[in-house]
Amino acid sequence: MARLVLARSEHVLVECVPAPPALVRAFYSDLDALRAVHPLIESVHLLRQRQGAAGVERTHRVRDRIPFGPVTLPVVYTARVTVPAAGDLVTAARQFPGIRLDGVVSFEAADGGTRLTERLGVTAPRPLAGVTERRAIAAHAAMLAGIRAHFG
Repeated sequence: MARLVLARSEHVLVECVPAPPALVRAFYSDLDALRAVHPLIESVHLLRQRQGAAGVERTHRVRDRIPFGPVTLPVVYTARVTVPAAGDLVTAARQFPGIRLDGVVSFEAADGGTRLTERLGVTAPRPLAGVTERRAIAAHAAMLAGIRAHFG
């Protein structure tokens, strides 16, 4: 059986949001809320939620609609958001065939609002790496701008 050759890239996206960090963090950690500002998400279904002493972890099944030329392709994947009692959120999305988005998201008070910083790692099979990276970064940049607009 042939093994996939994977490519990985790292990105940092920053947006200033005119709302307190706790509100922005709560909004970001709720995938149902993010559906309103993420350009690709069509639906979100909670699969499980685990509460622990350190915080909560939610795993969802997400359906995206990916424009591909004149057609739109439905894509289903799992997304996990780990929300500690305080500090950075940790995100992980897994999609066939070997596509992974791993994020660490911080929320710092800045200029009367929040500096939202998303550190995003994109992993994909080499033939899909370029398009996966471009679409993921564009979608997340649009999502962060949507969060800013939501609170603006």
